[in-house]
Amino acid sequence: MSFQGVEFTSEMRKMVVNVKHFFDSTKKTPNDLTRPASQLTASALNISESTVKVIMAAFNRRGEEGLNYSNFEQRGRPTYTVEPGIEPLVRRFIRRANRDGDQVNIAIIRNFMRDELHCDVAHTTLWRALQRWGFEFGKGIRSAQLKESERVIIMRRQYLRLKRSNRDDKGRTDRPEVYLDESYINKNHSNDNTWYFEEDGIIIGKPTGKGDRLIIVDAITKDGWVPNTRLVFKASKKTGDYHANMNWDNFSEWFQEKLLKNIPENSLIIMDNASYHNVLAEEAFPKKSHSVKRLREWLSNNEIPWTQDMLKSELFELCSRFATKPEFLIDTIARKHGHSILRTPPYHPELQPIETCWAIVKNHVAQHNDCTMKKVRILLEEGFAKVTAKTCQKLIKKVNIQEDIFWTEDTENHVKIV
Repeated sequence: MSFQGVEFTSEMRKMVVNVKHFFDSTKKTPNDLTRPASQLTASALNISESTVKVIMAAFNRRGEEGLNYSNFEQRGRPTYTVEPGIEPLVRRFIRRANRDGDQVNIAIIRNFMRDELHCDVAHTTLWRALQRWGFEFGKGIRSAQLKESERVIIMRRQYLRLKRSNRDDKGRTDRPEVYLDESYINKNHSNDNTWYFEEDGIIIGKPTGKGDRLIIVDAITKDGWVPNTRLVFKASKKTGDYHANMNWDNFSEWFQEKLLKNIPENSLIIMDNASYHNVLAEEAFPKKSHSVKRLREWLSNNEIPWTQDMLKSELFELCSRFATKPEFLIDTIARKHGHSILRTPPYHPELQPIETCWAIVKNHVAQHNDCTMKKVRILLEEGFAKVTAKTCQKLIKKVNIQEDIFWTEDTENHVKIV
């Protein structure tokens, strides 16, 4: 019998300690064993040596009390991390405090998260998260306090201006809006909470670790998932950000072969700022690395006069003077097919309705998963079926309301837009 993937009870840990002590004593006899006692214990119980060492470390520090389930130190993801979905709620709290002139700092935010969101986060962890979300500590209405950076506000304002221009006064869109995004799910994705007898402790028969990962790419409109666009593939990496498994080649192939062939004409395609979304068009503008011949060709193609005696630096300076803003390859491709791209501002998942669609799908998998890849794929399809046209319409309406809130509050706060 193998104990791999089984949560150890206090009694099982005690067994490990006893076996380890047995081999320790055996090594002191004339029949000395050559392998370390931890290896022998692991072999005898068919568990990993690292598990033996972790259990022994807990026992050596705190005795049998250290073997209790409630006291045993779990490895892996730290206990105090910022859970997904917390960012929009924290952003709303900070914006409201700034608007009302209330003081807001790390301690106040931590209290709010503990009291209202039931989430306890270490001071340093929260500070780093706030910086990632585009907040800064600066001069506010009441001395120095946390607030959104000017850069984030400007980018949000520019996005909202374009987004709102696609709506009439009744909220109807002029051009069809398509929201695309990428996500992932692991083979062992499941709920950890379960009913149990107190005297038995919690024993969840699920594998340790996250397991193999599936990358998912899809898009929605007000009519639901865009037909025939879903892409699900096994990731080459199990760790790190899922964006590491995506690149320009597979994204652009999906974009052209699946998405563009299945969306309405003259669509407004809304997506985030992932690096593979923002690959520059090579021929869109001149670069310092380009040859003299290439710079001359660019000037000639744009009917800009130049002379044969110009140095490369002079040619590049002349190109830069007349060059348009650099363009992204995906924008060029979309425009050739009669569509245009709009990128959400950074740190604003609440402005992407497809984010909630992912949550619905993943929650269905978590509730029914048996931690096999075959089952995950079946549950994914069932989860996708839960996201209907009615679901998407409600989510998009909710996002539109949030857009109006951002727009009104920024206007009332007299944000300087440049």
